[in-house]
Amino acid sequence: MLPRFEAAGALGLTLRPMADEDMPFVAALYASTRADEFAPLGWPPAALQTFLAQQHDAQHRHFRSAYPDADWLIVERGGEPVGRLYLDENETEVRLIDISLMPACRGAGLGGTLIADLISHADASGKPVALHVAKSNPGARRLYLSLGFHPTGEDGMYETMEREPELPAAQ
Repeated sequence: MLPRFEAAGALGLTLRPMADEDMPFVAALYASTRADEFAPLGWPPAALQTFLAQQHDAQHRHFRSAYPDADWLIVERGGEPVGRLYLDENETEVRLIDISLMPACRGAGLGGTLIADLISHADASGKPVALHVAKSNPGARRLYLSLGFHPTGEDGMYETMEREPELPAAQ
């Protein structure tokens, strides 16, 4: 069951299932999250674009294979796509597979609000929220820590994190 994303809705965000027509957008979004990482290498723009497209394709295939029943969502604001949110919920956890926003939407609290709505949903279900965060992304790690996540391990280039559910106080 998908979270209701009420707080995100108050910020003008809506979510819809990703369609095949969204692939150019999500590929460009992926590239926007990685371009700065590779800029110091001085690759010609066309080579960098080709490399990032290949990396996006590999990530997309991996996510679809590893999480076949996940929800693949496009985040929109004002009817325009501004991000993606990939979620997988099972009997024991809610997994935040990926959240990405276009550069103009980063740092405005939108991602934190989406995650807070996800946390509210998980808390109501009595489930933890689990995720992986790239070690090369300290900003995202700080956000997750501020939302109550704690490190649970490492997996190559990624750190695993989890947030235990906050259960209602006993009456």
